[in-house]
Amino acid sequence: MWTAVPDQVSEPAAIARCEALLSPDERARMQRFRFERDRHIYLVAHALVRTALSRYATCAPAAWTFTANEYGRPDIAPGLCARPLRFNLSHTHGLVAVAIALERDLGVDVEHMYPRSFDLDVAGHFFAPAEVEALTALPAEAQRDRFFAYWTLKESYIKARGMGLALPLDQFAFDLGHGLDVDLDHGDEITLTVDPRLADDGRAWWFHQRRVTPEHRLAVALRRQPGEPVALQVAPLNPGATP
Repeated sequence: MWTAVPDQVSEPAAIARCEALLSPDERARMQRFRFERDRHIYLVAHALVRTALSRYATCAPAAWTFTANEYGRPDIAPGLCARPLRFNLSHTHGLVAVAIALERDLGVDVEHMYPRSFDLDVAGHFFAPAEVEALTALPAEAQRDRFFAYWTLKESYIKARGMGLALPLDQFAFDLGHGLDVDLDHGDEITLTVDPRLADDGRAWWFHQRRVTPEHRLAVALRRQPGEPVALQVAPLNPGATP
């Protein structure tokens, strides 16, 4: 797992190095964003993907090409890399993250916990009933953290499945236990129950979530064999740094 802070990629030379990594299509998509902040986050995010992937292969950052499935999830173009690398990208205001694994379905989500983004009505409309019950049972001061813990976990799972919001959010539920501490560093402490309509087994997944800054939460979903150990490493990477 590699993270970057967009505001730390601010020098003109660093921005130019990031732009040089992007494909013409990526640069065109970046320019379609209305606000400069969004253009910059996009730039750093996609430069990070390329820079991070090149840590695991001989392909130069600018040489990566990608395909997308029917739901829009990107993957490495066939024949480009000898190793079966898989990746997933997430970005929000102030933070970008890319998760990389070998031949595994995986998803990552990062969220900025704006106070105005926390709304119990959103949970009532989109979370599973068991999650809503657990959330509303908490003291008011603990509900925002738990809301974003659920939200990032649910986003990481639907991204790992590669189907996005085609998977109804209320048809699978996470159990984080009854304590107030939701910084669970051991994935086996997070359990997933999946409605049979989604044709999946929650025991086939490993999850991790944490608060990575005072304002940000991050969650990772990884498909694995039951009981298989998982090692997660999180490290910063500045895609605009001098090679």
